[in-house]
Parts: sequence; C-alpha cells; structure tokens
Amino acid sequence: MESRRNYRTIVLSDIHLGTSHSKVEQVCNFLSQANCERLILNGDIIDGWSLQKFGAGKWKPQHTRFFKIIMKMMENYGTEVIYIRGNHDDFIDSLAPLKFANLSIVKEYMLESNGRHYFITHGDVFDKVTTQMKWLAKLEDIGYTLLLWLNSQYNRWRIKQGKPYYSLSQEIKQKVKSAVSYISDFEKVLAEFARNRQCEGVICGHIHHPENKMIGDVHYLNSGDWVETMSALTEDEEGNWDILYYSADMDKENTNNENMVLTLIPAAS
Repeated sequence: MESRRNYRTIVLSDIHLGTSHSKVEQVCNFLSQANCERLILNGDIIDGWSLQKFGAGKWKPQHTRFFKIIMKMMENYGTEVIYIRGNHDDFIDSLAPLKFANLSIVKEYMLESNGRHYFITHGDVFDKVTTQMKWLAKLEDIGYTLLLWLNSQYNRWRIKQGKPYYSLSQEIKQKVKSAVSYISDFEKVLAEFARNRQCEGVICGHIHHPENKMIGDVHYLNSGDWVETMSALTEDEEGNWDILYYSADMDKENTNNENMVLTLIPAAS
C-alpha cells in the first residue's frame, strides 16, 4: 500500500494552472502522497492572465484533477485549505474574505506555529512593478513565457540524453545581477514588514525563488513555484520548516516497480 508523508502544514504557490508551463502532474503526484492538517495555497494557483488572454482552451483535465485531489484531502483527512490571492488570480479579490466549511479564501493570513507568528502573503503587493506598473508586469510576463519555452526545449533534449530536469531559467536568473538584486530587495522588504507587524516570520511566493533563511531576527520563507523549481514548504509537528523539491525517480526500494515515484529532497541547511 502506498505510504503517505504527514505534515502539519504544506505551502504551495505559483502553480499557474491554465498555462502550458505548469507542472501540474508533478504537483498532483506530490499531493497524492501527502497528508497535512493545513494546506496553504499562496497565490497564482490559477493563472487568470493566461486564461483571459488565450481562453478556456488552456484549461486541461489535469488542472481540474488538482482541485479534485484537494477536495479529497478536505473530505477524507479533514485538511484545512487556505487560498490566498495572488496577482495572476486576483479575480478572487471579490470573494475574499470567504469561509465555507474547511475552505477559506483570503488576501493574507496569520499563522501561529509553536509560539511564533508568521505573516503569509503571496508577495505581489510588495512588488512595485506588479502594483504600480501592471502594463510592465504583463510585458515582462511575455518575456518570461519565452524563457520558459526555451527552458522546456532544453529539457526535452536533456531527457533524450538521459539527464534529469534542469531549470535553465532559474540558472539565468541567478546569473543576472539585476535579478539577484531584485530578489534580495524583495526579501528585505518583506522581512521588514513582518518585523513591523511584530511577527517572527514571513511566508511568501511570487518570485519563483524558494528560500528558508533568517533575515536578521525574521524567519523568511518562500515556497517557490511549480513552473520552474517544483518546490513546496512543509512544516512538521515540531514546527520545523523545510523546502522540498520534487524529483521523479525510480523507486530504489522496489526495483520491480516500473512506475516513476515521488522523491522529496530537503533543502540544504
């Protein structure tokens, strides 16, 4: 029987359902093998920008499967689901705040974990490009889409060579000085905001850059994305947080199983 990993909290963000670059099958595999008391969907789960531009044809059956898995978690395991709006799914602004059974739709969230308070936000409201120059954000989105297309072509070649998935787009962002500076500034602004709110930590997404570190006295956590890094944040019963990366590998414990299975790799300390 398939064993499921147990967590107190799982945080996912930036899945971008409705786009061709969403790693929806991988995130569905992840959720199918996990139990949690609380699932936080921290923005850009549905890509409303893409659906508005290209129509409902971008919505695939596997995108619907994602929500069916979540509904099963809510029904069978009593999982509390908190959906926080992002900039690509800002169409839910008109619904927030809304609570129905164990589902909440909100614009931000406060999480208490072992006496520590974490302010949770998608993060776009702290991004001047997103909030003040939306036309520029959409122009950047076009360039980013082209970069992801190049990334997918490169990984098709890698698969043919028997090599694992590699995020070329992440590597490029790590090398470009302006991108590195942008990420650093974004992190510092969020940490300062959490400090002003008298919170010990902040949890965000938005910039597709998973992170788990201290910025001064503030615990900064970013859940990454399911377009490039295929990453999630998890909290165990003791209140410890990890970044987990998805990797599809053969099950080394069962060599007779020819199916690809989930491997979760804890972030390096």
